[in-house]
Amino acid sequence: MEKILVTGGAGFIGSNFIYYMLDAHKDVEILCVDSLSYAGNLATLEPLISNPRFRFFKADIRDRSMMYRLFDNEDIDIVVNFAAESHVDRSIDSPEEFLTTNFIGTSVLLDAFRKFGDGKRFHQVSTDEVYGDLPLDRPDLFFTEDTPIHTSSPYSTSKASADLLCLAYYRTYGVPVTISRCSNNYGRFQYPEKLIPLMISKAMNDEKVPVYGEGLNVRDWLHVLDHCKAIDLIIHKGQVGEVYNIGGHNERANIDVVKTVLRALGKSEDLIEYVTDRPGHDLRYAIDASKIERELGWTPETSFDKGIEETVKWYLENQKWWKDIVSGEYLNNYRRIIGYKD
Repeated sequence: MEKILVTGGAGFIGSNFIYYMLDAHKDVEILCVDSLSYAGNLATLEPLISNPRFRFFKADIRDRSMMYRLFDNEDIDIVVNFAAESHVDRSIDSPEEFLTTNFIGTSVLLDAFRKFGDGKRFHQVSTDEVYGDLPLDRPDLFFTEDTPIHTSSPYSTSKASADLLCLAYYRTYGVPVTISRCSNNYGRFQYPEKLIPLMISKAMNDEKVPVYGEGLNVRDWLHVLDHCKAIDLIIHKGQVGEVYNIGGHNERANIDVVKTVLRALGKSEDLIEYVTDRPGHDLRYAIDASKIERELGWTPETSFDKGIEETVKWYLENQKWWKDIVSGEYLNNYRRIIGYKD
């Protein structure tokens, strides 16, 4: 049985990865670590609590003694580090939390991985935002793995720093690291402060949907399950010490994404409200994913139109999930679900 430690597993991408791996591999056991900060929702993982191949640990990756005990007591084969503060606006308002979680937390995990056991792989889940941005008038330009790091926000800086630390541990200590840098993810279980679920939740209630500036900033959209499949390939077949870009081949201006969501909900574009732009707002992200396609045979399977349709449907059918987050009720889920075991 292969034992995989997934950090940040009660968050958006981490939880999707856990479900995907347990379904795709019957010989995998998942250990999930999450501090259950504002972005972690244990209700997302509630159906797995009784699964014998899944265990949950409420812990902060910055807690060195806790992480050391966990690694010392468990024979962990693979670490997949999703744990991160990831909302750019929050990083602008409170950068320290991002620096300590995303950089110091990663350093603690690397030290624990190196100190205990004989793990096969440490995988760092990163972002295309470490590359900065691209001009809107150069659609021929894309981020490759060799694009220089050029960060724009405290968030992207904290992630780039963690990436560099992973590569340093590979070179200095021989830690078997891989790194993936993905474009914007969307799908089920995404915290409703992010663009697509925010638009869905507001439009469903006929509230104004805020759009930064003129909404012309371009992002490459990647369905979360396509991302999970890519990580699965990287941790099992990717080359140690390498960075892999993961993109969806779905570039869209933010305003077009918002209009697509409104159409899927049957709502008027009159709900759109243009607001003051974010400081240092990156213009365009675009991923060249030819390396992972060439070396590991991965390609995105979900078209943007199909993915958006499925995502909107999921939020319509699971309103309690996101309404509990909006109301704050989800913060009581740990006590409700397994608090008596704590």
